Amino acid sequence: MAMNESSPSTSRIVPLCAAWFLPNDPQGRTGRKVFAQTRIPGARFFDIDGVKDEESPYPHMLPTAERFAQAMSELGLKRDDDLMVYDTHELGIFSAPRVAWMLQVFGHPKIHILNNFRLWVEQGYPTTTGEPLSNVQVSTSYPVPTFDVDRVITFRGVRDIVKEQGGKGSEGVQIIDARSAGRFSGSEPEPRPGLSSGHMPGSINLPLPEILDPKTKAFLPKEELKKVFQRKGLEPERPIVTTCGTGVMAAALDTALQEAQFGAGVDRRVYDGSWTEWAQRGSEKDGLIEQST
Repeated sequence: MAMNESSPSTSRIVPLCAAWFLPNDPQGRTGRKVFAQTRIPGARFFDIDGVKDEESPYPHMLPTAERFAQAMSELGLKRDDDLMVYDTHELGIFSAPRVAWMLQVFGHPKIHILNNFRLWVEQGYPTTTGEPLSNVQVSTSYPVPTFDVDRVITFRGVRDIVKEQGGKGSEGVQIIDARSAGRFSGSEPEPRPGLSSGHMPGSINLPLPEILDPKTKAFLPKEELKKVFQRKGLEPERPIVTTCGTGVMAAALDTALQEAQFGAGVDRRVYDGSWTEWAQRGSEKDGLIEQST
């Protein structure tokens, strides 16, 4: 799946493992552990929890342009590299779209998402195992990029949308939430202790599994994705904001919308802070949180 793609060139293709698990993973898995267990030969590990805004109280918010460039340099990546971002065999599509979206925000020219690593493994393509001697052979000097603010929306921006639309969700911007139905309704707890569940008034629940093949956990084909969006009552002519728990699954929704060519790219934004920020800064009393249990 092509995200950003420039004209053909002789650029090297670099696999980029974006493995990540929720903090309450029942098996205690981490991205770095599964990277060591099974990976594409020559892959680098992109740590979502490490490449972030260090001053934010919320998990893995987008880093500064300087921190992003530093991370890319430490991984030995160059601006003209053709990056193939992939997920885990265990989960299928999950966190790779978040890393690919981050690369888009910072303007990396050539990005692809592997759809997906589970199929790669099951179909017998090359893999390697064991702790790598180094995550990178030679560091580089990746240039400090420009931050594309049009792909991101802040708490204030989403709050204004919710308040202006009166929580009805009938006009203007469509807010799509990728969390599970239980977390969205408020009947199930959030994976982060002390965080209330529920949803933004007027938002639409579209759990991540609904846009994935139930067996392979790969993205559904383009036409099937369109049907999912239509069943949810989404309209391609209206702007869309995607959200989730911490901005990971929200990026997967954004990728699916892009793959299905559903709506204009300039009208899609990811809420970086997502529910973890929203639930800490908003409340039922101020009209920013609803529960439907």
